[in-house]
Amino acid sequence: MKPVIVKQAKAFLKVLALGVPLLMNVEAPLFASPEPPATAVHDSAAVMAGEAAASHEAEAHGAEAGHSDKPGEVIMHHILDSNVFAFEPFGEVHLPKIVVGGFDISITKHVVMMWLSAAIVLLVFGVVGSGYRKMTPKNAPKGIANAMEALVEFIRLDVAKSNIGPGYEKHLPYLLTVFFFILLCNVLGLVPYGATATGNVNVTLTLAVFTFFITQTAALKAHGIKGYLAHLTAGTHWSLWIIMIPIEIIGLFTKPFALTVRLFANMTAGHIVILSLIFISFILKSYIVAVAVSVPFSIFIYLLEIFVAFLQAFIFTMLSALFIGLATAHEGHEEHEAEVAHH
Repeated sequence: MKPVIVKQAKAFLKVLALGVPLLMNVEAPLFASPEPPATAVHDSAAVMAGEAAASHEAEAHGAEAGHSDKPGEVIMHHILDSNVFAFEPFGEVHLPKIVVGGFDISITKHVVMMWLSAAIVLLVFGVVGSGYRKMTPKNAPKGIANAMEALVEFIRLDVAKSNIGPGYEKHLPYLLTVFFFILLCNVLGLVPYGATATGNVNVTLTLAVFTFFITQTAALKAHGIKGYLAHLTAGTHWSLWIIMIPIEIIGLFTKPFALTVRLFANMTAGHIVILSLIFISFILKSYIVAVAVSVPFSIFIYLLEIFVAFLQAFIFTMLSALFIGLATAHEGHEEHEAEVAHH
């Protein structure tokens, strides 16, 4: 019985050994994916490359035009300077690009806002000046003339006279000009479709450089070259000059640096906060967040920005007057005034 079973088992194994490979060869084409032709692969790759190029070109165009959907890019587009003045949804104005001798002197939106601020200052004070010329001693200024007189008197007494002291009158025109110019630039940046020129570090740096040169010129006139150089030693013993002179020279340049960064950072930060609060509701896609967070907090920061616009104009003017006063002050001046007042 055993030999028969063994023979049957060997026969079954032989049949299985021959049949399984055959079945596998027959089933293989049913489960294997057919290999596409080389031309089809090439066409598919070309289509994908074309779609990717088109998508990249669309993103680049959107970024240039300021229509990107990314919050960070939209915020930076509204803050940074550019040659395009966007009036969405009415269109946009492309400003001319001018390069002279390798220097880019193109007209940008911040340049336009500075021109507009200067024009408003000249127009307002032209009207106020003509009104004062027609005024008699019995008349009092009214309306805009009264408001400008109050601001001018505030800068004259509380900023220029209190920080510079005697001889403040010759620096008053500069201080009044820089105050009203910065104020207009700050306020116009809060107007729809406007741009904050003082949010550009080049603008604030230029204003700080004006203050720096006026300060050094006033110091030279007040003390002479010998007194100016002696001021760099801070009145210390000659053995300490190697330490004090570098410190005093560095101090000369830290003052305009502080003016530059303070005005630029404060005016830029406010706009970033407002735009960020608005985008929170779009990022979270929630009407509740928009009503409870974005809208009320944006309005609060916007109102705070109006106050900051006046505050930063005052701080820049006050620090400019303070630096001029420190540079022109004579040693023992306060003691001399006290003695005169006592006698």
